[in-house]
Amino acid sequence: MAYPGYGGYGGQMPGMPGQGMPPQGMPGAPMGGPMPVHMGGPMGGAPPQGGYPPYGGGYPGTYGAQPLAANDPMWGYFTAIAGQDGEVDAEELQKCLTQSGFTGSYAPFSLETCRIMIAMLDRDYTGKMGFNEFKELFTALNGWKQNFMMFDQDRSGTVEPHEMSQAVSAMGYRISPQALNVIIKRYNKGGRIFFDDYVACCVKLQALTENFKRRDTMHQGSVAFQYDDFILCTMAI
Repeated sequence: MAYPGYGGYGGQMPGMPGQGMPPQGMPGAPMGGPMPVHMGGPMGGAPPQGGYPPYGGGYPGTYGAQPLAANDPMWGYFTAIAGQDGEVDAEELQKCLTQSGFTGSYAPFSLETCRIMIAMLDRDYTGKMGFNEFKELFTALNGWKQNFMMFDQDRSGTVEPHEMSQAVSAMGYRISPQALNVIIKRYNKGGRIFFDDYVACCVKLQALTENFKRRDTMHQGSVAFQYDDFILCTMAI
């Protein structure tokens, strides 16, 4: 059965290099210098035609795995911002992304966008993320940034509504014109979509799609939600 519109950030964006866009370095980090280009692993394969990718989306298969953290290039950046509990909250993530220069010439991420970034990967609902999730997030952010830059040709930090529609399609999502119109109205400011709002939109699309896929066990493109489960899935993001 052809699915009506599930996708993700997993595929390489057309016209862009396969590797991510590395930040310019995080002052005070033990590692020093720029973050590694791969940022937690390569992007996944291109999204399939007519359906969503296999469970797990574009994430590089880290569920349940214990990383060799000391040998990982990103470990130094993680430990520089993680709290005493070894996890990162929204304020710490915002500080990391701002100091690392990840957004480049674009405006820094808002605290609210950082909250929903963590919520996307917060599988135990602690409001924080561990090292594996930290790496997953940067893989996703690199894919989304590549996609955004492909359409932001003048580097204004914004894209137009029709470009937002193309960006959503380029990520593999196949949703109705009505749904796209709602997304554009929700995330535009003065008729344009800023990078911060674009990422917030991508996070919600990814998280809600993953929540739906986990419940669509028969791969029919439809699920039955209990009210409390629906609230949990939507309000957590």
